[in-house]
Amino acid sequence: MSLPVSEDTFEAEVLQRSRELPVVVDFWAEWCGPCKALTPALEKAEAGREGKVVLAKVDVDANPQLAGLFQVQGIPAVKAFRDGRVVDEFVGALPPARVEAFFDSLVPSRGDELLEAGDELSLREASELEPRRADIAVALAKARLERGAEDEALEAVAGHDGDFAATGIAARVRLARAGIAVDAFAALDRGERDPALDALLEELGSSGNGDAGLAPEDRRELLRRAIVGILSDLDPADPTARAYRRRLSAALG
Repeated sequence: MSLPVSEDTFEAEVLQRSRELPVVVDFWAEWCGPCKALTPALEKAEAGREGKVVLAKVDVDANPQLAGLFQVQGIPAVKAFRDGRVVDEFVGALPPARVEAFFDSLVPSRGDELLEAGDELSLREASELEPRRADIAVALAKARLERGAEDEALEAVAGHDGDFAATGIAARVRLARAGIAVDAFAALDRGERDPALDALLEELGSSGNGDAGLAPEDRRELLRRAIVGILSDLDPADPTARAYRRRLSAALG
């Protein structure tokens, strides 16, 4: 249930509390039909976060100074507070799905929590909950590669062809199965990223004669994808990332 807040209690119940967890404030009025229509969606979204977000309500007629302070020009006006300031907001009676998305942006989803846990069991559950998330799929594939489960790693990233990290993992598996850049991937698994990239770039520049089952153009493309996949984990502004991207571009000609 939502917490009624007034000008006297706003500082403690919203601004101070928002330093501990997000507080969503619904600016409303008794006469406002859209406000009443929005309330069930807001309360359901709050209940679904199980104490990870607080829903407060401000009657703009009874608290005109708060309405003025936060520039409420139309109601319902919903504002999310974190660390004592507004971090997101919307106006109008949004449909329930968009209200849920608004709350999702404020608190970690169950998938986020499982991704943070990082073990394979948690990642598998996260993938089942949010199968469209490439970041979860990639983390699961990496966990499976750590125990040598290549087929399961490929299964994890299947359907994420638009993600560089996912396609990089798929390329890695195909290359390793053809006996290409095996030492580079072993270095990567040891956390030796730069030596792994150096080895992959050297491999890209070689002729690759005798590689089993791969045409030269396929070998070249798979190496490119593997390198780009590794680089996708780096901040684009990172000097190391920029240097390796320049080397990759030169190698590709």
